[in-house]
Amino acid sequence: MLALAGDGHALEGMQRLQPASDMLLVQSRRGGCKSVSSCREAVIMWCNGYRRADGDGDGIPCENVCPDKQTVDRIRKDIGC
Repeated sequence: MLALAGDGHALEGMQRLQPASDMLLVQSRRGGCKSVSSCREAVIMWCNGYRRADGDGDGIPCENVCPDKQTVDRIRKDIGC
């Protein structure tokens, strides 16, 4: 799970989120999978610690927007997750 200091810098040993991802993560956690509009958003949220996004443990977060594991894996590779 990522932790950010108040100034936006990652705490020791943690990966820093990009500013857009910071906002997305905050917004997405409020409404969970219902609040994301794309699989990319869902994967970012999931990779940054929102484990409830993959409730059934099949490797596909937010199945309402992510069609399959191949799509999720491609996005994970693209964002470095």
